[in-house]
Amino acid sequence: MSKDLLFEIGLEEVPARFMRTAIAQLQERVVKWLDASRIAYGEVNAYATPRRLAVLIHNVAEKQEDIEEEVKGPSRKIALDDSGNWSKAALGFARSQGVEPDQFTFKELNGVEYIYATKSSKGVETASVVGEGLLSVLHAMTFPKFMRWASYDFKFVRPIRWIVAMLGSEVIDLEVTGIKSGNVTRGHRFLGKEAVISTPSSYVEVLRSEHVIADIQEREQMIVSQIQALAAEKKWDIAIKEDLLEEVLFLVETPTVLFGTFDSSFLNIPQEVLITSMREHQRYFPVLDNEGQLLPFFVTVRNGGSDSLDVIAKGNEKVLRARLSDAKFFYEEDQKLQIKDALSKLESIVFQEELGTVGDKVRRIRKIADGLATKLQVSGDVAESVSRSADICKFDLVTLMVGEFPELQGVMGEDYARKAGEKEEVAKAVFEHYQPRFAGDQSPASLVGAIVSAADKMDTIVGCFSINIIPTGSQDPYALRRQAAGIVQILLDHKLPLTLSDVFGVALQVHAQMNLLKRADEEVRKDLQDFFGLRVKKLLSETVRYDVVDAVISSGFDDISAVVPKGEALMAAVMTGDAFKTTVESFNRVGNLAAKASNASVHPELFTEDGERQLHEAWSKTNAEYRQALTQHHAAEALAIASAWKDGITSFFDSVMVMAEDEAVRANRLALLAAIDRDLKGFADFSKLVW
Repeated sequence: MSKDLLFEIGLEEVPARFMRTAIAQLQERVVKWLDASRIAYGEVNAYATPRRLAVLIHNVAEKQEDIEEEVKGPSRKIALDDSGNWSKAALGFARSQGVEPDQFTFKELNGVEYIYATKSSKGVETASVVGEGLLSVLHAMTFPKFMRWASYDFKFVRPIRWIVAMLGSEVIDLEVTGIKSGNVTRGHRFLGKEAVISTPSSYVEVLRSEHVIADIQEREQMIVSQIQALAAEKKWDIAIKEDLLEEVLFLVETPTVLFGTFDSSFLNIPQEVLITSMREHQRYFPVLDNEGQLLPFFVTVRNGGSDSLDVIAKGNEKVLRARLSDAKFFYEEDQKLQIKDALSKLESIVFQEELGTVGDKVRRIRKIADGLATKLQVSGDVAESVSRSADICKFDLVTLMVGEFPELQGVMGEDYARKAGEKEEVAKAVFEHYQPRFAGDQSPASLVGAIVSAADKMDTIVGCFSINIIPTGSQDPYALRRQAAGIVQILLDHKLPLTLSDVFGVALQVHAQMNLLKRADEEVRKDLQDFFGLRVKKLLSETVRYDVVDAVISSGFDDISAVVPKGEALMAAVMTGDAFKTTVESFNRVGNLAAKASNASVHPELFTEDGERQLHEAWSKTNAEYRQALTQHHAAEALAIASAWKDGITSFFDSVMVMAEDEAVRANRLALLAAIDRDLKGFADFSKLVW
């Protein structure tokens, strides 16, 4: 026999950003309690609105499962004294397991006899334990922020106003902060009323009748479909940003989409400003035309029905006008600020206590960017743009607009720089130097932006590493992992002829010149190498197998542009199966014996067997071509050349005794294998491949 279980926690409105993890946590904790309590159950559904967290569990067994458990105790030697009586250890074990000593049995384990106690436990009625279980779940819930209310010591995300706890049609008795459980839920705050739930399975429909859409996916689909219908009707492109949709989803219980308008004169402000103001302050969805240009409309979601939508729209329009007027004021005031004056204000903003102000950081970015530009041998015009972009890349941090909307840093800098008469490539680089901002974001489109972006990120990483701020576990307050990944992405996307050592070296030199290195250069460089190695591994792991990653990383990853094509080429070869497996086996035979070689060079005049002559000829004819292919990052070509050595290697091992008695002959044969192995190791350590 089974019954459905319903547990609903009614609350004051919970912040939307807490909801997704809160309902997942409630579901997980209830399920874990059922599992731990040996109570069988069926399908589990979770529901959440701004005012409630609920789980509905179908087919919950009415009784716990009976168990019979065998527990191992002390060995026979310890359990019995010299007279054959039970020892204190055996008697203590009996008490701890709730059994009598005469119930013990002996069993052998690994040649030693132990006593065993068999414990039987009869399952109790679910109804007798579920109340205590749900209460324990409630007390165990955690949130980013807690509240206390009235005089209670109990803490929760928001004050609890009602609790529904039912097993079948029966109410489960529990109480917290003076709130007793029942079978009465509450509908929409304004449109609904209290409603009695007769059975847990009727929960969703009871709430629907009280203007609450409890199902999260259903509510989301209602919002999206209404927005899409409006877009089709008006021939608009309504930008649905996932994080905004997620927030709106947990702000409403009955969603109704509506639109409003704003004065088109506000369109003179950059549309990024208007969109940010609408999204961040009002939770509005912006409306675009077919070319991606902002239109003087907005879309919002009402928590209620379709009555008086025109009145609601006008109220929203009034609020938005005030917001956009503020944005317009900030925008106009910012343009009165000269870039040189903005830069002087950066001297009073602390970047990091030991690394100085943002002004200090800008000067380091300039030096690092200039150093990278020199290594890249860019043209004079590009070098000039790099220097100017680095000089002004952070000036917009002191503007009113960025102060109001920090996410617009770079966006406003580009606009203000362009209006101040800066060159187009400089203005663009002010925006681009923040890219990539997150995983999946684009790299800077321009070379100038790429150089300044790499310089900015490398300055932060080297600065933090030099003062021993190195990410550990989940702790990464300066987002150093993201910034390292950004540098790797820039080097790859722009195919910059820079090694990681080049980038490290320029940044370390600048920090040393400014007396900021608190640790030895070599120590910091090693930590940087290890840190970036993990980023490169993660990048490769997105497209190739783990053993292929290990194989190519083992050959070195300083030249980022070479690592990725090697990983792709090796993965493609591995996927061919047995044909390539035999090639790898021949490579590994070479490597195994090459380890015995000294550093002696190969002397062809010492060859005495056709097999060694043929191998030397096959290798020496193409090894220069092989190395050139690697240098030019033509990994597939290089691997094909190396694979052609396989027949020579096989013939060599079939016909030649490598460990010859003649010391000179033996050393020469080992030297040949070592030379071939060095070439192969330049591509990958093939011994790390798993078949």
